[in-house]
Amino acid sequence: MEIVKGILVVLHIIGFGVVLGGTLAQLPAVKLGKARILPGVLHGASLLFATGLLLVGTIYMMGGQPNNMKIGVKLLVLIGIIVLILMNRKKENVSAGVLGAIAGLSIVNVCLAVLWN
Repeated sequence: MEIVKGILVVLHIIGFGVVLGGTLAQLPAVKLGKARILPGVLHGASLLFATGLLLVGTIYMMGGQPNNMKIGVKLLVLIGIIVLILMNRKKENVSAGVLGAIAGLSIVNVCLAVLWN
């Protein structure tokens, strides 16, 4: 079961990298008026959701008790990220504020994961 948990953690980190990297990659395009939400960013956020759900499930399956408050706050932040992505993914030009909000919320989610014990 530890191998499965390790694989899920790696996939969770990859999802974060896709969301943050895909968002930051579009920042230079803001000046040109061509910034957009890449499809991979939505896929990365979906990967974050799925692997996070499975990670919580593995904790319960192993007889542990996760910090449900932490999981709930992280889920709310992730829902905020997904809402921003879904609201702006079809737009041809996305503002730097939207990209900054997605990147900032992603970093907040990582900080919650690492710093909240």
